[in-house]
Amino acid sequence: MNLQISGHHLEVTPALREYVITKLDRVLRHFDQVIDGSVVLSVDNHKEKVKRQKVEINLHVKGKDIFVESCDGDLYAAIDLMIDKLDRQVIRHKDRLQGHQHDAIKYQELAPQLDVPPQ
Repeated sequence: MNLQISGHHLEVTPALREYVITKLDRVLRHFDQVIDGSVVLSVDNHKEKVKRQKVEINLHVKGKDIFVESCDGDLYAAIDLMIDKLDRQVIRHKDRLQGHQHDAIKYQELAPQLDVPPQ
């Protein structure tokens, strides 16, 4: 997987880079068909300092692009929120892919029992 981590008004330290990579391993455990992704860590100049740190990820998986963003006062907490949201979306995407395949198999198993005369 190609991963690009960049910062907007923020220097990406090796500790931040390692933290993002270790957290993304949890997502890759569920779905291994990830092509590439880009993570943007930024600091916004809002008057409210509660949600000043912002993390965005755009993940390109097989068949879909997934975009997730989260904001929090602490950058590490924002990364954790972003990973939780991304994990839910990746699992939902994986279930949808697998769900369609299972419906086709069930339909094939019922077809011989229907007593359809050959044409």
